[in-house]
Amino acid sequence: MAVIECVPNISEGRRTEVVAGIAEALGAVPGLRVLDVQSDATHNRSVLTIAGDAASLRAAIPLLFERTLEVVDLRLHRGEHPRLGAVDVVPFIPIEGVTMAECVALAREVGDLVGRRLGVPVYLYEDAASRPERKNLENIRRGEFEGLAARMSQAEWAPDFGPAHPHPSAGATVIGARMPLIAYNINLATDRLDVAKKIASAVRMSSGGLRFVKAMGLALEDRGIVQISMNLTNFEKTPVFRVFELVKREAARYGVNVLESEIVGLIPQAALLQAAEYYLQIEGFSPNQVLENKLRE
Repeated sequence: MAVIECVPNISEGRRTEVVAGIAEALGAVPGLRVLDVQSDATHNRSVLTIAGDAASLRAAIPLLFERTLEVVDLRLHRGEHPRLGAVDVVPFIPIEGVTMAECVALAREVGDLVGRRLGVPVYLYEDAASRPERKNLENIRRGEFEGLAARMSQAEWAPDFGPAHPHPSAGATVIGARMPLIAYNINLATDRLDVAKKIASAVRMSSGGLRFVKAMGLALEDRGIVQISMNLTNFEKTPVFRVFELVKREAARYGVNVLESEIVGLIPQAALLQAAEYYLQIEGFSPNQVLENKLRE
């Protein structure tokens, strides 16, 4: 059986009833499972984790756009997280019985549908990117919704699908295919945004930090603290515990403690087992020693 995971991010994290309504609509699509929904009021963003085969996702994603466009207007939207669209990003992720090439084909097919049917400009990213400079999400999202019209007026930033101008209330969207990533945040016991930004710069790959880490420093003003918000794009090569330890060491340089960390969405079990093995210093540990794994066999 083919299983594709999809993790749409939508620009609404404060009206939980709105997000719940969207998730409920997706849950009614035959063959689709809604695995997780997480909303963040400070970011004003929600992350939905859904899974199904190509047919169910082909039906679900245009529906996601329809429902979101009815209730989200970026002209009124404010939040800490960068965003380009009401439905900001839609990645397809091969899990079982499906190849990356098939996910790329699905991303392009869905992107064409969204552009034609809903009038939302679509940019392809990661493995589905149409050109090298569009592979990284940050490059596409630079300038955010407010700078989108000016950027789209440049020939090199014409969308892959849809109109050559922003949707008035929904902006544009980014659709693609990628391997699984972990959305991981570390909150610091300080309100010093300069410290968070310096630590994010030290940690992220683009600034010479850890490979497979994207990071930015944000202020969580409602809590009076700051956050290092990260995407870990290959936890096998750069494990979660290594990221946590580097952030902790960098924070100590500024006399700041780590308050807590959080996982947004779902995380592979293997990533947590890596952390358990490291912190507990378990010699010769094997996943076969996990009771639930043995029972599943």
